[in-house]
Amino acid sequence: MKNVDRWLLPDGVDEVLPEQALVVEHLRRQLLDIYHNWGYDLVIPPMVEFTESLLSGSGSDLDLMTFRVTDQLSGRMMGIRADITPQTARMDAHSLRREGPTRLCYAGTVLHTRPRGPLESRTPISVGVELFGEPTLAADIEVIELFLQTLRVSGVTDVHLDLGHVDIFRGLLAEADLDSDQEAELFELLQRKATGELAIWIADNIGDSQLATWLNALPGLAGSEEVLVRAKTALTGAPIAVLQAIEQLESIVEALKEFEVTIHLDLGEMPGYHYHTGVVFAGYVQGYGKALGNGGRYDHVGEAFGRARPATGFACDLKSLVIQGRADQNAVAGIFVSANNAPAWREQVALLRSQGERVVQGFVGQKVNFTELNCDRELIEQDGQFVVKKLS
Repeated sequence: MKNVDRWLLPDGVDEVLPEQALVVEHLRRQLLDIYHNWGYDLVIPPMVEFTESLLSGSGSDLDLMTFRVTDQLSGRMMGIRADITPQTARMDAHSLRREGPTRLCYAGTVLHTRPRGPLESRTPISVGVELFGEPTLAADIEVIELFLQTLRVSGVTDVHLDLGHVDIFRGLLAEADLDSDQEAELFELLQRKATGELAIWIADNIGDSQLATWLNALPGLAGSEEVLVRAKTALTGAPIAVLQAIEQLESIVEALKEFEVTIHLDLGEMPGYHYHTGVVFAGYVQGYGKALGNGGRYDHVGEAFGRARPATGFACDLKSLVIQGRADQNAVAGIFVSANNAPAWREQVALLRSQGERVVQGFVGQKVNFTELNCDRELIEQDGQFVVKKLS
């Protein structure tokens, strides 16, 4: 590699420079403090784990996103985490083993083999929460409310919350008697909302006329909360799991009325269908081509660790929250102090720092650039007294 190229980073791998890093770290602390106030305990999972643990119950998508390395001590394959949720599931099932509901939160960098979308980072900072051990809808509502609070604290405005429920499709699918290939084809057509192709495929593969009508209706069941009214009509007589899912969505919409958020329901869209087991959600803002965060229920994630507990949660990319939010982008300027080792000067510097001030100590012979040092004041001695003077 030429010397001139040594500064280059791999595609999709980005660095966070001082000004933005300060904002990212400030927001990280704010969010973790909020999660603590809601009863969520902070955990710090390792960056690497054996792949058998790291990828348990996470589906093929995460498998493809995970870098693998060989452990030089054991010879076993390890993965560099691409998602923190499976790690928290392991902690809940094996390390903590609490009897009641367990609330965990985290904030840490993950690594992806490829970006999830154009211009996306392969090294997002994932911040989120997981709630284990509570099967009721109240847990889903709590997690969604905390998700919206996360966006609010980040300064994100005009949020669009997408809501769905995988049991609507899964409940209908239970009546279809399809093999895995047929199921995959049907799922793909529904996600593309290819209504013409979907109708042809259903006519060729679904013999039950009532079931065919229900499946053909799914792509059109998208929009504001009035969709739920239409869904009850369009899916009249559907399996009980389908009707219960619609009722759950109604309860969630009602619970979120106090939040200033636009809710969009799509009963035919199922992100993470093979992973999630109930309500799914994501947050968007206009003009930003990806979700700021997403989550949902995934009750089987702990099975591989011998303790399958109910689970729900969400994760956001902290750097995306900073970019799209209105967090303070200006670092607080500091106080410059010329090189001086006299005890009185050292005591004054220590005092200012103890008061929360940023104090930058100069060096002998240093050429001072206050802009680079981010200092707008200077400590001087005037008439035998220490004075913090504003720089002109």
